[in-house]
Amino acid sequence: MTTTIQPRLTQVFRFVRCSYANGVAELVYAFDHGEELIETVRFPNAPALPASHKAAFDRALKLLHLIAGVSYYKAGVPPKIDVADGPLDNATADLLDALYLHGLAEFAYRNGLDLRGRVAFPHGGAAQPQASALNLPRRTLVPIGGGKDSLVAVEAIKSIGGEATAVWVGNSNLIASCAERTGLPTLNIQRELAPQLFDLNRIGAWNGHIPVTAVNSAILAVAAILYGYDSIAFANERSASAATLEYEGQLVNHQWSKGYTFEQLLGDWLHTQVAADLDYCSLLRPYSELAITRTFAKLTPYFDAFSSCNRNFKILGPKPADRWCGQCPKCHFVFLALAPFLSKPRLLQIFGRNLLDDDGQAAGFDALLEYQDHKPFECVGEGAEARAAMYALSQRPEWQEDALIARFRSEILPQLNVADLALEPWLEPSAEHRIPARLQHALAFFA
Repeated sequence: MTTTIQPRLTQVFRFVRCSYANGVAELVYAFDHGEELIETVRFPNAPALPASHKAAFDRALKLLHLIAGVSYYKAGVPPKIDVADGPLDNATADLLDALYLHGLAEFAYRNGLDLRGRVAFPHGGAAQPQASALNLPRRTLVPIGGGKDSLVAVEAIKSIGGEATAVWVGNSNLIASCAERTGLPTLNIQRELAPQLFDLNRIGAWNGHIPVTAVNSAILAVAAILYGYDSIAFANERSASAATLEYEGQLVNHQWSKGYTFEQLLGDWLHTQVAADLDYCSLLRPYSELAITRTFAKLTPYFDAFSSCNRNFKILGPKPADRWCGQCPKCHFVFLALAPFLSKPRLLQIFGRNLLDDDGQAAGFDALLEYQDHKPFECVGEGAEARAAMYALSQRPEWQEDALIARFRSEILPQLNVADLALEPWLEPSAEHRIPARLQHALAFFA
């Protein structure tokens, strides 16, 4: 044991300091006046930072320090938050209050906590001057996760000849393989959590889901200034904005930091406080999961490389069949969402089995349909679009005899209004997005 901290008994969570040198950022935190928790983020082959970019870089680095602290704060959720260099300007404090409250809502729900009134970053600091444009190069960082959505975003940008780099944080052979297959230049950033965090978890710290997309977004904002990119284009769909459930008057959304509200908050903050010409957006924001899946169904070169299954990052073996566990909500949803747009033999070839002809999978698919259960705490589509996909399959002869389709037709469908089950409305784009003008032509890829 390397730590003496009892996080649940602490009174203050402290943002101690952050620094950067030679491609390495150090983010330092502490509970009360205990030992320092030091996280390291490594930016490979980092170029020298131009003097004209230093102020923007420092602001982005400070935000990364404040956002990445969520991984440590949640271990104790003490009643006070202290920032070493004084109160934050109101815009920054408001952003962080929203992120910690809503981004930790699932964590709070599962642990029986209420963070309302408890998360309070120090407000009242001097307002920051309006950021100017840095004339950043017109190229895009595209985060790659190994799943279908980010590959669709990559191909959409490639379709307009956009200059882009596939980027990911951490170690994953599967992501590296997908990134290589895109044909884009690649950037692999390393994040090393403070080792004491694992000790804290072993001795009973609060633990649970954090808004990791927000952390990665802050890392990429630093990278954009450091390497020179004018846009960060995630692949978060409009379905990510839908809450998983409501609990004691608070919406709980597993994907809150993938949702449109956070995208707006961070995008506006970067424009005003880092660089007026740095755009943060999701290229897939106008589209439902089903619309994205329909587009991905045409990208056959990726079929033997991609996986949206979260378990595979822990249990993957070298064989392609191991890319899908076949048991988790992500496997269930991707199978169901692809089924209307691929031939049945091709889909079964990807997954190696028919998940809809397995009675043992009924509870998992019920949760996706929001039938006798709430939507899973996972990055899956809305219950209504899952029902639309299931209904579409129930009308197709090649699927009707499969166990879960037959069960849907006999047990669930009679309780639904068929008028609400059309697939086509889910394939129409929304006008709500923050995609910069130079990337909007990529939306034609979805036509």
